Amino acid sequence: MHEIEPFYNWRDDYIASEDERSPFFGIEYSEFEFDKNVYNFLLHPQWDDFGSNTMYLKILYADYDKRYAIIELIGEWNDAIYNDIMTLKRELIDTLIGEGINQFILIGENVLNFHASDDSYYEEWFQDIEDGWIAGLNFRPHVIEEFVRNQIDYYVSFGEYLDDFPWRTLKPKQLYHHVREHMSRRLGM
Repeated sequence: MHEIEPFYNWRDDYIASEDERSPFFGIEYSEFEFDKNVYNFLLHPQWDDFGSNTMYLKILYADYDKRYAIIELIGEWNDAIYNDIMTLKRELIDTLIGEGINQFILIGENVLNFHASDDSYYEEWFQDIEDGWIAGLNFRPHVIEEFVRNQIDYYVSFGEYLDDFPWRTLKPKQLYHHVREHMSRRLGM
């Protein structure tokens, strides 16, 4: 896992550590010191720690005028033991919502497992963004099944178009356009 870097082709467009409105503003990264891990597996040092024991992330892009953020995730999403959704909501999402973000694209191809608890923090997140939405892009089928089994797909949209999307071929604004169009049709907006 230490060779899996956060997607870096958009660094000309956005860098969270250089964004004064980002919770990761000012962070300096080492290319040589592996200080993050999921269980016994080291992670690439470019991933950001938001307080979870088993999951890390990278804000790949944020547009405060259009009110969206694209976030890549890696690791195990574990609400059952570590309450990762509470930590994610309190340490990252609340800050982004405070900056006006109400549309979230979560890229989950590197989320290896999901262990559910209750849905209260997902419901809170969903209620906090009023006219916004949360889209889960490229999550693994067994991870989506767990989200669906626990009815979290009411708050986070998965499926069809979002399950195998070639997002790396696009620039962030193009990705947002495609996902927004899909979500608008899906939500009848």
